[in-house]
Amino acid sequence: MGWMTNEDGLDKCRANYVALTPLSHLQRAATVFHDVTAVSYGAMSLTYAQYHARCSRLASGLVKLGVSPGQVVATLLPNVPAQAEAHFGVPACGAVLNTINTRLDVDTVAYILDHGEARVLLADTQFIELAEAACAQAGEHAPMIIEVPDPSAGYPASGRHREYEDLIAEADPQFTWVMPEDEWESLALNYTSGTTGRPKGVVYHHRGAYLMTMGTVISWRMVMRPVFMQIVPLFHCNGWNHTWMMPLLGGTLVCCRDVTAAAIYDAIADLGVTHFGGAPIVLNMLVNAQQNERRAFDHTVEVFTAGAPPAPATLSKIEALGFNVTQVYGLTETYGHVTECLWDPAWDNAEGAARAAIKARQGVAMPMMEEITVLDDQMAQVARDGTTQGEIMIRGNAVMKG
Repeated sequence: MGWMTNEDGLDKCRANYVALTPLSHLQRAATVFHDVTAVSYGAMSLTYAQYHARCSRLASGLVKLGVSPGQVVATLLPNVPAQAEAHFGVPACGAVLNTINTRLDVDTVAYILDHGEARVLLADTQFIELAEAACAQAGEHAPMIIEVPDPSAGYPASGRHREYEDLIAEADPQFTWVMPEDEWESLALNYTSGTTGRPKGVVYHHRGAYLMTMGTVISWRMVMRPVFMQIVPLFHCNGWNHTWMMPLLGGTLVCCRDVTAAAIYDAIADLGVTHFGGAPIVLNMLVNAQQNERRAFDHTVEVFTAGAPPAPATLSKIEALGFNVTQVYGLTETYGHVTECLWDPAWDNAEGAARAAIKARQGVAMPMMEEITVLDDQMAQVARDGTTQGEIMIRGNAVMKG
């Protein structure tokens, strides 16, 4: 269906087909946005040229450690630059990124490391004891720990492990990235909360993540060079794929290690943050902030919120403070948010509870995500024969018709 009767000479080749991947966004940005600020964290500021070089060094360093394409590299990191760099540097050497929830207990982290067969673990000094205990429990197959200290936040290196910056310094900034030949290749491995048993693994492919980055630009009505604050933990659906998206727009990623009202207000006022995502609890934090935590700003900040809809009172108060909230919803299996509340100008005059009720509706599919498959054959197997969730891996599906 849809093929011409004579398709001779029209097969896929390097001249007419390239696999979709979010890695291409940073490859392009390194040239197009060479001197634009890509990452901001405290006193640290990286241009896109520097960001790309550091991600290339990470990929090179991992190869020197013996990491091969298809193998897993895990992280136990807050939203610091190393976590953002891992999103590009790990797949740039063909490996698969596994961002682990830093709030999990030792037993669960050990299970994830074992189940995902991680070869290397990038661990923040704040969580180094958790990493060490989990690796000890994992036994002989435990990954190598690379420590990521953060002295500015009060977490100097323990001295017990090789440090991230040393790995970067000794590696090649001109490393040739390993780009996917098939967009169905694995990009990232995430684990669900495990509320019904052991966490189940969800594998993201390059195509799904690429489409998520493209669709979010449209859904969020984004323009070039946004200033985005990474509040959603990058171990939650890879931060809803926003870190992969920023290079597409030449945007600045503002890393947020500790989510506080003061930190958010300061970033908006001092760095000009225009966008962030967060759970309703973040909105409540901003609404209930003390006067000495608040800062004045003169632009509208666009906010994606997901999960339980914010209370009408919260929504009314936060919009009065200069925030425009869009309610979205998604799952780990769908790359984060895939449905949204698409606002109709006819609703502009709605107020209070009526406005909040409309904004809480998020059943419209986001652009590029028209067909979403959450349950595949393996999940169906769970229903058929009772296979426990911890024993399976599913392929995250977020695909466009066509």
